[in-house]
Amino acid sequence: MVTSNYEIIAMVHKDYGQKVLETMHEDDGVENIIVSYGRSSDLFDDKQFGEFGEAAYITILTDAKNKELIFNKLFDICELHNKHTGIIFSIARNNKK
Repeated sequence: MVTSNYEIIAMVHKDYGQKVLETMHEDDGVENIIVSYGRSSDLFDDKQFGEFGEAAYITILTDAKNKELIFNKLFDICELHNKHTGIIFSIARNNKK
């Protein structure tokens, strides 16, 4: 059962999906990492398919205690300090049934 109350989501270049899995899968505070792949026309400048570029959609489940640390590490791994490399945000989860 998932008990984490935050999702950290990054939409980035496809190459970062596997890198995040390999780097963060055993980090304290990471309950789960979900990586999906798709295409985007406006997230970044690198486009492999004419107007579209391949993207990784990364979701990390975590708790309030580790939210900032995980967010910052994901930000650094995905090199989001560079212009046009993607976006990252966090949202609170509603775990009530």
